[in-house]
Amino acid sequence: MTTAVVTPGVVTTAADSTTSLVQSVDWLAIAPPVVVAAVALIVLVADLFLPAERKQLLGWVTMAGLVAALALLVPLRDGDHSTFCLTAATTGTGAPGACSYTADHFALVIQALVLGGALLTALLSLGDIRRFPAGEFWFLLLSSASGAALLPAARDLATLVVALEVASLPAFALVGIKRGDRRSSEAALKFFLSSVVATAVMLLGVSFVYATTGTLHLTEIAARLDDVPGQLDTLAQAGVVLTLVGFAFKTAAAPFHFWVPDTYVGAPLPVAAYLSVVGKAVGFSGLILVTVIAFPAYADVWGPALAVLAALTMTTGNVAALRQNATRARSAVRLLAWSSVAQAGYLLVPIAAAAYSSDEHIGSTVAYALMYAVVNLGAFAVVALVARTNPGNRISDYRGLYATRPLTALAMAFFLLCLAGLPPGIVGLFAKVTVFSAAVDAGLGWLAVVMAVNVVIALYYYLQWTAALFRAPEETAADEAAPAPTRHRVPASLTAAIALTAVVGVVLSGAPQTVLRFAAVNLF
Repeated sequence: MTTAVVTPGVVTTAADSTTSLVQSVDWLAIAPPVVVAAVALIVLVADLFLPAERKQLLGWVTMAGLVAALALLVPLRDGDHSTFCLTAATTGTGAPGACSYTADHFALVIQALVLGGALLTALLSLGDIRRFPAGEFWFLLLSSASGAALLPAARDLATLVVALEVASLPAFALVGIKRGDRRSSEAALKFFLSSVVATAVMLLGVSFVYATTGTLHLTEIAARLDDVPGQLDTLAQAGVVLTLVGFAFKTAAAPFHFWVPDTYVGAPLPVAAYLSVVGKAVGFSGLILVTVIAFPAYADVWGPALAVLAALTMTTGNVAALRQNATRARSAVRLLAWSSVAQAGYLLVPIAAAAYSSDEHIGSTVAYALMYAVVNLGAFAVVALVARTNPGNRISDYRGLYATRPLTALAMAFFLLCLAGLPPGIVGLFAKVTVFSAAVDAGLGWLAVVMAVNVVIALYYYLQWTAALFRAPEETAADEAAPAPTRHRVPASLTAAIALTAVVGVVLSGAPQTVLRFAAVNLF
């Protein structure tokens, strides 16, 4: 007689002491990235049949797909769904083993971040989509978002690398989608070459780890690295270091950050906003998974390395941002790019601290990433609005913005103060305090001091930009004789993006502890 034995994510059949290797799939667990990927294919096919005047519908379909994917996270909020697990026959122990996909609380929070970031990017893009091939743009955005949503739930190195590349490869094309623009093509090429090198280094590290442990599942790697034979210890350490170097490229950690400024400047502004938030979330979630879950046995290797990288990254980013010339073309985007590098340094601090104390400090990184995503997308939305009347997008172009667009200027000031960690941007201050506390609790006093110095450095350029918003516009004799400038119509989607991020930022500033509570509960 044959009986079916059902375990989470696995179906096995016991008959005459034999076990089937057939697996069942928890479709609900994998629904968010699958829905995004399916909508990407629908958009690609629909683009072939829609006339040019109706291409705008593709943007609304894209947004509907991202909203549906976000809604599918609600039934998964218990954080207890796994699929693609090793069967009892595979493990040889009579019990199912490690899983390749786990929708735990950590995965759900990061998925909410990347899908929400992609949704806001789509909102930013609706007003400018006529400048790009619509079908290709929306397809590439959705494809990248599907990989970004898959990555935080990946629990083996193969799935992790595939998800990372699915998120990255469409991003190359998005950066260079402005056809005929030399700067865009150059940015895409630089981004592509640096990412390919990072992937090659990472794959070499992964191969070393596999050669040492004989498995790709993160939890099993952790167990086997606890007892590595002496002759394989050097190989294991090399694998850990090379894997971290690969992720350092993806997170824009110094000295692997060189691609960031030119890529952000050359890319369309919505794509630059997407890379600064979703691309960063992807890199950091992958880094957290490999360090905290797979490599805890080598915390003495990656802990000090990440602490040094954090100090170097935040210092490099802030010093470079400090040197930006307000009258240089595209200095506003370039400053946000260097600011993004500096913020990556702050995000590295709690991960480094996890090597010295408990994993609870990872919640500080997730909370900081959530705060950063909201305010940075808002800042890019304002930059996109100003760029409609000032294509040069210099910081000096923002002088007197309060006189012409007071609500926009107030929103931009709020975003910059959040990034600086000053009131009324309480959520930014709260996020920096949690990161600072993580360093202190882990005994990394020197890193806390470096962070404090960098926060002071950052105050200068954030406050300088904020002050420019409220200064009187520069006037010349020619300006006084000229007619008043024509106000350009701002797309409703762009206004909605600014308003939405500002409202969310204000709400979180009123209850900043909500962010940490949401990010820190039952991460693993």
